[in-house]
Amino acid sequence: MATSKTGPSKPAKRGEPLRERVIDAAERLLREGKAEFSMRDLASEADVSFATPFNQFGSKGAIMHALSGRRINAMIERFDAAPPLENAVDRVMSAVDVAAAVMLEEPDVNRAVMGWLGTATSSPGTVLAHSTTLWARALGDGEGLAANRREVAIRTLPEQLAFTFRGVLSFWTAGELSDDALAPSAHKIASTLLLGFVD
Repeated sequence: MATSKTGPSKPAKRGEPLRERVIDAAERLLREGKAEFSMRDLASEADVSFATPFNQFGSKGAIMHALSGRRINAMIERFDAAPPLENAVDRVMSAVDVAAAVMLEEPDVNRAVMGWLGTATSSPGTVLAHSTTLWARALGDGEGLAANRREVAIRTLPEQLAFTFRGVLSFWTAGELSDDALAPSAHKIASTLLLGFVD
């Protein structure tokens, strides 16, 4: 069984998906400050063969994309669990707060993950489509948006909000935005996008 500074890794449960095991191990390495881990390091931490991370993901970049997916899942779950708001604008701002909070829980880990999102992988990623899901949920049926622009908003804003939040995250990842500035900066750009759809 592989060991790490945090102690022995968990033995595999019968039927435990190897992909989850590899992703869990990558997350542990990032928490230990080992963002430059090799696939060999990862295999050792996951207590799997050297080939397993490659067989399951193909590249380190693809593993980081999967870790990003975990963050987006956490954002969606928390947004869905929050008290419901009637107005689409309020829901979008709530989603901004939720998304920023998830990223700020483990800023060093999440900066490392974000730093990999611009890298090519063996197959196209799904980060944009996944992120768009959060913003589509926040917009809902567009309650509170201008009636004559609501259909356009519902069709176009989720992807635009995904682009803009990712843009804010890229400056945060690069250290150009402080932790304290992350949510306010995302609020400003989301508000600017929404201005064209409210009376």
